[in-house]
Amino acid sequence: MKLPSHFYAIVDPFAGHEPAALAAMMLDAGVRVMQLRLKDASGRDFLAAARAISAMCHRRRAIFIVNDRVDIAMLSEADGVHLGQNDIPLEAGRRLLGPGKIIGVSTASVEMARAAEAGGADYIGFGPMFEGGLKHTRQGKGLHNLAEVRAAVKLPIVAIGGITEASVPEVLAAGADAAAIISDVVTAPDVAAKIRSILAIEPPAR
Repeated sequence: MKLPSHFYAIVDPFAGHEPAALAAMMLDAGVRVMQLRLKDASGRDFLAAARAISAMCHRRRAIFIVNDRVDIAMLSEADGVHLGQNDIPLEAGRRLLGPGKIIGVSTASVEMARAAEAGGADYIGFGPMFEGGLKHTRQGKGLHNLAEVRAAVKLPIVAIGGITEASVPEVLAAGADAAAIISDVVTAPDVAAKIRSILAIEPPAR
């Protein structure tokens, strides 16, 4: 697959935004691919948010991905799911979702990235890139490891973890096809303006 944008938006309510309202704001600002990440929500609330956001994304022809939960992705008619290393295996996710859906897999090494590619993932997440971020990472993987993963696989790479608007250019230059940003976006005084600024960054020619 080819990612439609160098900014991979993540809808996360940790800064106090209601998920559907945040998603609408993101879409209005020009987001073309987004993931719904609701780590602490009940299944009922997760599904309700996913269904609302899925409908919004489909109206805007944006890609909608559900984090972790294949069942929520299926029931909300999402475009796909993003699986962590502790979620159900890629093979099982593919069997449930079918061949037409997108599956991304979180990776943190060349070995994980190659395994995801061999297993049929459509894209990989790689990180955490830098210290800090939503998970308060103490030590990131850094640009060198990202470049090594880029050299090892042909899949699209979404870099994540401690990335800010200021670090997007170097992340893209090191080989990422897109940057996923949570904290720097959802805590911005003007979320839409922050997104438009990120989208205005010129990605390097491949």
